[in-house]
Amino acid sequence: MPRPGCADKTLGPSCKIEKHMLIMKGRNQHVIHVVFNSNSPVLSCRYMKVIRGSNSNSNITMLIFLMEYYQSGELTVAGIISQTFILYDPIKFQGHPYQELIGEFILLAQNYQHILALVFAVKEIDNNSKILPNITLGFDVYNNYFHPLITCQATLKVLSTHNQFIPNYKCDVQNHLVAVIGGPSSNIVGHIAAILGTYKIPQFTYASAPEMNNRTENNFYHWMFPNEAHQYVGMIQLLLHFRWTWVGMIYHNVDSSTIFVQNMLPILTQNGICFEFIKNLPDVGFSNQLSEMMKKAFGVINVAMESTVNTVIFHGGFQAMMNLRILFQLLQFEDVPVKSKIWILTADVDFTSSPVQRDWDLHFIHGSVSLAVSSKEVAGFREFLQMRNPTLEKEDGFLRDFWQQVFACSLPSSREAERDENTCTGEEKLETLPGSLFEMSMTAHSYSIYNAIYAVAHALHAMHSSIANGRTAVKGDRWKDLTQKTWQLPHFLRSATFNSSAGGKVAFDQNGELVCGFDIINWITFPNQSFLRAKVGIIDPQAPPDKLFSISEDLIIWPRTFNQTPLSLCNDNCPPGYHKTKKEGKPFCCYDCYPCPEGQIADQKDMDGCIQCPESHYPNINRDFCLPKAITFLSYEDPLGKGLAIAALSLSFITVLVLGTFMKHHKTPIVKANNRSLSYALLVSLLLSFLCAFLFIGQPNTVTCLLQQTAFGIIFSVTVSCMLAKTITVILAFKATKPGSKMRKWMGKRVAASIVTSCSLLQVTLCTVWLGTSPPFPEYDTHSVVSETIVQCNAGSDVMFYCVLGFMGFLATVRFTVAFLARNLPGSFQETKSITFSMLLFCSVWLSFFPTYLSTKGKYMVAVEIFSILASGAGLLGCVFFLKCYIIVLRPDLNKKEQIIKRMV
Repeated sequence: MPRPGCADKTLGPSCKIEKHMLIMKGRNQHVIHVVFNSNSPVLSCRYMKVIRGSNSNSNITMLIFLMEYYQSGELTVAGIISQTFILYDPIKFQGHPYQELIGEFILLAQNYQHILALVFAVKEIDNNSKILPNITLGFDVYNNYFHPLITCQATLKVLSTHNQFIPNYKCDVQNHLVAVIGGPSSNIVGHIAAILGTYKIPQFTYASAPEMNNRTENNFYHWMFPNEAHQYVGMIQLLLHFRWTWVGMIYHNVDSSTIFVQNMLPILTQNGICFEFIKNLPDVGFSNQLSEMMKKAFGVINVAMESTVNTVIFHGGFQAMMNLRILFQLLQFEDVPVKSKIWILTADVDFTSSPVQRDWDLHFIHGSVSLAVSSKEVAGFREFLQMRNPTLEKEDGFLRDFWQQVFACSLPSSREAERDENTCTGEEKLETLPGSLFEMSMTAHSYSIYNAIYAVAHALHAMHSSIANGRTAVKGDRWKDLTQKTWQLPHFLRSATFNSSAGGKVAFDQNGELVCGFDIINWITFPNQSFLRAKVGIIDPQAPPDKLFSISEDLIIWPRTFNQTPLSLCNDNCPPGYHKTKKEGKPFCCYDCYPCPEGQIADQKDMDGCIQCPESHYPNINRDFCLPKAITFLSYEDPLGKGLAIAALSLSFITVLVLGTFMKHHKTPIVKANNRSLSYALLVSLLLSFLCAFLFIGQPNTVTCLLQQTAFGIIFSVTVSCMLAKTITVILAFKATKPGSKMRKWMGKRVAASIVTSCSLLQVTLCTVWLGTSPPFPEYDTHSVVSETIVQCNAGSDVMFYCVLGFMGFLATVRFTVAFLARNLPGSFQETKSITFSMLLFCSVWLSFFPTYLSTKGKYMVAVEIFSILASGAGLLGCVFFLKCYIIVLRPDLNKKEQIIKRMV
């Protein structure tokens, strides 16, 4: 209990209390240890204010205290920092609100380092005569308990004379307030700013800035945190670097997290990243909400564990990690399997835990990645921490409670020590504590506080230099002008650029935000509940775009369940050769994989669409690479071309032999019997048709393309017309032998010559029109055969091409009809029958030519035409001339007029 007289009034420096009650409600007492010490040269009192209330049932008294760490100085920097979290009992409206607000206190041991970073920076500056010569810098640090009411109370306290609670009344000659540092939660910043904004006192916050931070009234606000947009960009780069496009998001129910989610979701979507789940962790304000909150939170964490994502983004308040640890401990308690996930923690979140969590498992964050404000190791800070001793640091109002809880002992001057066997010796060492409870290396948040103090000092130095004008102040009035113009300090803060003692550059932009980037941290845990923050990359907004994000992937330690860099995808990657197709009813990053269409490839994984190969290339069998097409044509080196060329030469040679034989025996009856001139013309046209095949073999060019079809059409028209003339000549010969026949006048060479000439001229006319309107030309056909570029002759006009073939077909049909009608006429050596059979063979070849020709491609199409030319020509040659050559060469005894007449009779 407090001494009489101490509870009713504002406590002064002479008041010393070892124990006092936080709240007294009837006979119930909730006690917390508090020490007031006035014997030290540096005053160390925890401020306590008495609030009295009454109702019809009972009188209640509530004592709201403020833990304080104070050191006097001519200029003072105040700190309103959270070290303890209050969990309130619910208000049931059955009594006075003060009567029902009975709370539980949760110490966040890591936050004590924030206070020590401020103290360390002030002591360094006071020991450095180059920064603030002939002036001492003091500090006044309060615990705001993450609570708006106590934050406002602490803010009013820094505006009062020390140990007096009279806001706006300062009777100290010293202790002129020049700046206030608040944090680590951005949710309490507004409460400090609402009060201090009127006084134009520069304010520093080591938390992320609000969504809008470009208003004029923000000139006195300074954020030891880069612009939030840089964090968005860095996180996007991190996700895209590892191709984590299927993620989950869990965020704490605080304003800063809500703003983060609202801003981040559209950016993630624009960059092709989608979510399996987005869940909100409920916040706890009252103790009776624990059961309900745990039920909801357990459901959230269960969703994360059962999800298919391997990456979960986590955003929350500074103390959110403590809540996350509770949830994972609850999973173990319920025997729920904990799956390894890559947790991506934003820079707002830091590792926090209460002493009761010292032995809890940390494995869930092993291999996770977080962002942190860029920081460096500060020389001397570890040694400063090692020197902390509760028996020596009497001025530190935070140390006793911290020491007793983290070392689980009681200091000798406390009532607990009288009944607790585990008494603190004061010789315990902070470095023996597990990292889960307290870290000896300066964290990013502590580094921000450290730089904030130095920023104030350098701005004061610049401001003093600008207004001193070489004057020497009278003793007692040192820096008097400076204290009267501290409202100008923000100007110097935003224009000041300096290098901290750790070597880091410190500067602010026009919005008062710190100009720096983020470190990418890989969390590595160990079985002894300690952990290592390994810096594996940086996000530097001031660097060129291609160097904004850099990471050393080989330095990252992933969770043990992943054998390699983990993937976080809705489905497996589409392999090369396949493209993505969206799944109906699923997020856009969930897709099916389909093979690329004909002629297209996908040379990378997860391509949205396939790429068309150039016309000169074709896809390989896996459709992941384009191969150059082989240029093909019917060449002499090709076995097929070589065989056709030999066949054409052979038939040409045979035709020459037959022609030579006929010319040698041109006076013999068998040669003269059926119009010798027609036989010669027929043999010459057959020879030319065989030689015409060579126009189709070899690489096509302009000349060969012009000659191929026209020469073939004209020559075969001559051939067919000769056959037609021979047939008509045979018919006329038999008709003219009858007595009184008028056919005698049609006998002779003129009829045959007229038939051949007229038919040939008609075909020549068609070919001339063809060449004059749409002549054939060489082309590269890249579409007919997938793997080949065919060099071929384009007909130019398909109509003219089929007109030429149609005319030949007409002549062949007429000839076949005439020959068929004359098949029974008597003739020597079956002349009419052989002509009929030759035309049947000729028509059969060319009727089969059309479907075969149209169904083949490339060189085979050319080969079909050559084969048809050779086969039809060979059929005519054999059917018409074989028997005659046999008689001429082997049976000359039959090659006599008497024999021919005898056969005809």
